[in-house]
Amino acid sequence: MRIAKYLIDLFNNGRTLPGKTAIVAVQNVVASASLKQRLDLDSILRVLPGVEYRPEQFPGLVYKLKKPKAALLMFSTGKMICTGARSERLAKRAVMKAVEELKRNGIVIVGKPDIQVQNIVASGDLSGQIDLEKTTYALKKTIYEPEQFPGLIYRMDSPRTVMLLFASGKFVCTGAKSESQVHEAVKNLRENLEKAKLISYE
Repeated sequence: MRIAKYLIDLFNNGRTLPGKTAIVAVQNVVASASLKQRLDLDSILRVLPGVEYRPEQFPGLVYKLKKPKAALLMFSTGKMICTGARSERLAKRAVMKAVEELKRNGIVIVGKPDIQVQNIVASGDLSGQIDLEKTTYALKKTIYEPEQFPGLIYRMDSPRTVMLLFASGKFVCTGAKSESQVHEAVKNLRENLEKAKLISYE
């Protein structure tokens, strides 16, 4: 599966540190879409191959795409949720492909879907060692209980995201609404750690 990878230069006094980059990989994009019309899920079940619909267990119909690889939940209200895409572009493409498949199989769709990214999960590596003990005191809105879990939770205000940090420099970022927000969050995280001398590069 293709992973969208981004390289963010690490700076020290305005100069790039040779060989030091933060690697960020988008793992999952969750997007919502509204068709602004009701859907007959029973009709979709009959005409669209490869869908799952068990209303006694879950009110939504599940449609899995292979290209792009993603899963869509469709509801009778006309709402859709796309999960599993590895970029904003692929999430939007998955929604549009699902709509095209509905039309191709005789389901009348009047307008274009209103698509909005709700959450992006990304993982990465800051290429440095983080002192988590000091970080929990130096940065606000952190939770660190090493006897229960080895990672530190850092709730960032700008952009509004949640970062899960590990001493190895690896991290997970959740809550971003766009890939640009992921970049901004990683950049701000790195700057906050460097400013407080909480990360070291070997």
